Amino acid sequence: MSGETRDFLLELGLEEVPARFLPSSIQQLEDLSQKALAGAGLHYGEAHVYATPRRLALLVSDLAVKAEDVETEVKGPSVAAAYDGDGQPTKALLGFCKGHGLEPKDVRQKELSGNLYIFATKKTLGKDTAEMLPDLIYGLINKLYFPKPMRWGYEKMRFVRPIRWLVALFGNQIVPVKLAGVQAGNVSRGHRLLGSDHIVIEEPAQYLDKLAENYVICDQERRYTMIQEQIAEVARSLDGEAAENPELLEEVVYLVEYPTALSGGFDEKYLSIPEELIITPMREHQRYFPVYKRDGSLAPKFITVRNGDGRYLDVVAAGNEKVLRARLADAEFFYTEDLKDNMEDRVEGLRNVVFHEKLGSMREKVARIGKLALYLGERLDFTPEEMKQTGRVAYLAKSDLGSRVVYEFPELQGIIGEDYALAAGEEDVVAQAIREHYLPRFAGDDLPESKPGIAVALADKMDSLAGFFAVGMIPTGSQDPYALRRAATGCAQIILKKGLHLDLQEIMQYALHLFKQDVPELASAQDEEITGALLGFFKQRLDNIMDEEGLSYDIVNAVSALPDTDLYTILRKANALYHHRQGQGFASLLAGFTRAANLLRSAREKGYIGEEQVLQVREDLFRDDSEKDLWREQKRVAEKVHAALAKADYESALDAVGGLTDAINRFFDAVMVMDKEEAVRDNRLALLSQITALTKDIGDLSKIVENKTNDNN
Repeated sequence: MSGETRDFLLELGLEEVPARFLPSSIQQLEDLSQKALAGAGLHYGEAHVYATPRRLALLVSDLAVKAEDVETEVKGPSVAAAYDGDGQPTKALLGFCKGHGLEPKDVRQKELSGNLYIFATKKTLGKDTAEMLPDLIYGLINKLYFPKPMRWGYEKMRFVRPIRWLVALFGNQIVPVKLAGVQAGNVSRGHRLLGSDHIVIEEPAQYLDKLAENYVICDQERRYTMIQEQIAEVARSLDGEAAENPELLEEVVYLVEYPTALSGGFDEKYLSIPEELIITPMREHQRYFPVYKRDGSLAPKFITVRNGDGRYLDVVAAGNEKVLRARLADAEFFYTEDLKDNMEDRVEGLRNVVFHEKLGSMREKVARIGKLALYLGERLDFTPEEMKQTGRVAYLAKSDLGSRVVYEFPELQGIIGEDYALAAGEEDVVAQAIREHYLPRFAGDDLPESKPGIAVALADKMDSLAGFFAVGMIPTGSQDPYALRRAATGCAQIILKKGLHLDLQEIMQYALHLFKQDVPELASAQDEEITGALLGFFKQRLDNIMDEEGLSYDIVNAVSALPDTDLYTILRKANALYHHRQGQGFASLLAGFTRAANLLRSAREKGYIGEEQVLQVREDLFRDDSEKDLWREQKRVAEKVHAALAKADYESALDAVGGLTDAINRFFDAVMVMDKEEAVRDNRLALLSQITALTKDIGDLSKIVENKTNDNN
């Protein structure tokens, strides 16, 4: 194969793409292009994907001009079918050879699973890259997925946004492709206002530099660094620091092609309203970065990033200030008017707010949250004062949903509720818990710290889960319109991080009971079926959390098989197994337990013992000292195990079980469990059932895959 290479460029020129779609598009195109090039047998140097609001580009360096030749081994008929009695090729062999472009003399014989078969080596010559590129390009584009693709004009193609120009170059050769009526060429476009709309790309290596000359920084990583450095520099010039916000910074990266940071200001009078009311319109609506003084207080300044150069920055700043001024004036007005309202009146106003058409009003939800939060508080041994605070929090937690501020800025629900509660003279812990009850809002978010906040946060999420499961709105695939996975994960995170012992089955049954009182249509709902689905849903979230914490899949499987409905207990058992697994004697113990479990399972499958049969050990049927020793050791260890389990000391229980290893090994070395005498066989199986039962409340050791043994006993 020739060693000649050329660079390859594919650029899709688009109407402005929403920033949230671009990170995924980059990752998809990177993965798809690597797989496509490898699948085509094409060697290359490096492949990079670049994205701006108006383009998505793939740049591949040193792409081979020809795919490598490929040799594959193909299997044909058996030797017996390939030749007749005289050793001449049969139709079967001749057909095989014809299908692969071979002659009978080219084949060879090879043994496979004890039989001889015909095999041959088939050589496929590598194709020219230029010949393969059109199909490769079409394949890449058609496999890109976007949450909301669109069609335009009379085109049938669906894509993230309309394609307006197309560049496809292999070296200096244009690749003849056409997408949505746009023919590929070598002409790109620069910045919409500052650059040329006719940039000739003579070869791919020129691409980044020519676009930069026309005010387009194609490399998103370079734009990220530029914006980060510019913001820091502008903040220093203001004698302050910009608030760190990686999510906002990434969004801004995909909003601009040529970034220039600048600052603006606002009237200091607005610093008298809650800080969240200032930074929320900045961040969420205008994509501004708040500036903080050296003492940590908010400064009446902001930093924004324009899509352009440094000219007329004063005019740009004035325009941004005007927009923010209107936003802050609205926020101040809404806040001032909200303070005139009574929080309890807003709670009662929730009767007119629908939670869900099948699940009643928000006021009914508030009442259920209150009952469920107090139910949880009782099980978490809250003091009378904490119970009182919990009831107050549950009643006021949703009151800000009827406020003007939350109507305008939904992101502030709970956050502004804390401010309103403090302004109304509520206890600090009550105000704090109103904010906390929405936590955690996403993976890695803070958790509620106050006890009332914990109880109401759990109650709010569990109420939603019980209701939506009761009406059959269970998440499937990627569809989860009511964020139930996030709700269940949030509950699990609170329970696990706070070390809460809660019986989820009992709690979800109570939550369903509350719903049935509010929603008559749910009277016939099957509690057991719904509760089972909810428990399975929670355990899936727990499995994911344990996996993220580094617990191996087999340990997760071992504890997931338990009937426990206390998530914190399940996690503790998994951690005990994990730590015990690190010990030197665990492999030997596991081998013995796995062997015992396999024998018991085989005996049940063969009908020697019933599926639910309880086996009793009879000492008079022992035939060997190893049986007596194992039975004696089992009873001694069982006492220690039961004492440890009574204190929920799972590691000590496993340590005690480890003392059986030698006795188990001597037993298996000395006797044949499946003895021909039925009574002896059943007695030995009963002994093994007693052994395996020692760990049944900690985890199913047979699911742990380590040091497997073949059991021929």
